[in-house]
Amino acid sequence: MKKLFVIPILLIAYASSSGQSHPSIMLTKQKVEAVRKGIAMYPLLQQSFAAVQKTADEALAAPIVVPVPKDGGGGYTHEQHKKNYQNILACGVAYQVTKEAKYAKYVQDILLEYARQYKTWPLHPKRKDGQEAGRIFWQNLNDCVWQVYVIQGYDLVYDYLPADKRKIIEEELFTPIIHFLTVDATATFNRIHNHATWSCAAVGMTGYVTGNKEWSEMALKGSAKDGKTGYLKQLDELFSPDGYYTEGPYYQRYALLPFVVFARAIQQYQPELKVYQARDGVLSKAIQIALQLTYTNGAFFPVNDAMKDKTYESEEMVYGTDIAYSDIQPEADLLDVAMRQKRVIVSDAGLEVAKDVAAGKAKPFVYKSLWVRDGAKGDEGGLGVLRWGKNEDQQCVLLKAAAQGMGHGHFDRLNMLYYDNGVEVFSDYGSARFLNIESKHGGDYLPENNAFAKQTIIHNTLVVDEKSDFNGKLGDAEQSHPDLLYFDAGPSLQVVSAKEDHAYKGVSLTRTLIYLPVEGLKKTLLIDVSKAVSANAHQYDLPFWYQGHLTNIPFAVQANTKELKPLGTAAGYQFLWLNGSGGFSGNGSSFLTFLNNNRFYTTSFVTDSNTVVKLVTTGANDPEFNLRNEQAFILSHKNTASHSFVAITEAHGNTNPTAETTTGAMTSVGKLAVTEDDAAHTVFQFEVLQKQYTIRLNYTNQNHFIQVDKP
Repeated sequence: MKKLFVIPILLIAYASSSGQSHPSIMLTKQKVEAVRKGIAMYPLLQQSFAAVQKTADEALAAPIVVPVPKDGGGGYTHEQHKKNYQNILACGVAYQVTKEAKYAKYVQDILLEYARQYKTWPLHPKRKDGQEAGRIFWQNLNDCVWQVYVIQGYDLVYDYLPADKRKIIEEELFTPIIHFLTVDATATFNRIHNHATWSCAAVGMTGYVTGNKEWSEMALKGSAKDGKTGYLKQLDELFSPDGYYTEGPYYQRYALLPFVVFARAIQQYQPELKVYQARDGVLSKAIQIALQLTYTNGAFFPVNDAMKDKTYESEEMVYGTDIAYSDIQPEADLLDVAMRQKRVIVSDAGLEVAKDVAAGKAKPFVYKSLWVRDGAKGDEGGLGVLRWGKNEDQQCVLLKAAAQGMGHGHFDRLNMLYYDNGVEVFSDYGSARFLNIESKHGGDYLPENNAFAKQTIIHNTLVVDEKSDFNGKLGDAEQSHPDLLYFDAGPSLQVVSAKEDHAYKGVSLTRTLIYLPVEGLKKTLLIDVSKAVSANAHQYDLPFWYQGHLTNIPFAVQANTKELKPLGTAAGYQFLWLNGSGGFSGNGSSFLTFLNNNRFYTTSFVTDSNTVVKLVTTGANDPEFNLRNEQAFILSHKNTASHSFVAITEAHGNTNPTAETTTGAMTSVGKLAVTEDDAAHTVFQFEVLQKQYTIRLNYTNQNHFIQVDKP
């Protein structure tokens, strides 16, 4: 890999702990007075501090509790230690703003109690299989998060603490913690992974605040201090040149906090490293890309192991937005995001954001259609995002043609997600997990995460022979990636197309998504062409996991009304109830209509005598009721060597289904047919409002990839 940090990482001496000004990271001694004044002047900063002070006051009103760790995620001790680090930071901020010693004394007393107990704690009794264990929490990761927050709180009260108390906290608490993270858990510390980012941030920030250059150097360059691992190497390898984090948007959000907070500390202590300029400003790009990988309701696209409730209002994105605006580039659309987040970090950066919001400098955040590259060099596929319409009622479709995404990746090559009218239409399940709900597998990923949520059939993508991509083997999936065939986001037509040749032996997969505006229709048509090419016969299944309720099925369905059976026996099929199925007598087209958030969606598709539509719901082989209720229709084709599924989804109705039952039962699209189909081409026709359209796809010619013949 090309060396991206050309300056030698000889750690130019920064001031020792005794000479360094404190606080020194997010809120600095130089800006404290300005922040105090800003709280009285700028509403966004004022309400943000009010929330921090409320947390601090609640901490002071309760006794200090530092329990011996014993519970997994969501359990009492887990939540208490998490609450403690939040309280430490909140009280540190409250002390700096109000100058009231009671807040600093709380931080002193609780850290002294941790210092008294920490070395007596063994590895956590509920440590996770396959994960580096923590002492305070069940996994090392959470211990790192604890220290990232705590060292900020310590920095904020540093000048309050008597020298003898600082000595106890640093020698009896921080020193054993850093030893645990860098020596006992060296395997995690030296990974190229988000767990290691948190570890490096914890160690490096502690080194800066306490004046321990050894710790800071290890955090930057790895435990061997050779630059082969560590924070700077993670900047090189965990983001693509576009700023995409390979584990997906959900984990990009999570990983951003240690990346940006540690970057802020590096900038404060070692500005000569120019961390914000690294890799052509990759941190700034990462923040912007994270925002772009949300729908207009703020929710992150839930690909891979994602929890679907996370939005850009999360704390990680507040940190990222504030630092990006204040420290990197004051882009006015970030102020719009900050206004939607309804808070800032009470810090130097938060002051700048709140001040400019109050000055009316915000401009609307502009969502873009874009191709986002994956891989450290940008050559491992990516995500294609097409958007149409204003933010208030935007159609958005995502084509996932990215690399596997490490252990959190799903087997969903060429997956599709579709949004409209503020909600999911064709959705992704995300991860199978009840986060921090201890009664559900200790708050960890459920067994069904691997057996169900990661499997190909649970995604809106093509499945071959009822098997998952790469037979569900992570090592095999990590060896290859899809490739972009074509991307164009013009004003009159938007197209993204990608190819996957390795997911199934002997089968080449291609998927093309098109936004086509049609005169006479209020909403743009979503055209989906999923193509499989093989020399041998296979069964091809294309699921559409839809949100809402079916309102019209014009073909005969044999419904299973008295007895349900699983759709299959493995690869996720065993978790699906087959509710009914329907076939067709010959060549033609058909459709299904469903109602979602007071809008109708009709998906038209090509049929022949070998086409079967299967209606399924989740819940089979789920005795502990771990799975959410989800539903899909599956277009299935058996005993076919090569096949192209062509489907057109129309959004229609004016969000008033009661008055539009006739509209809701019909579709504007008709006479859909494939007229030419081989390895290099797909040609299909359809009518809209009695006018014929023909689309030609040429998979081998970038310059003439698509041709649309309109009436």
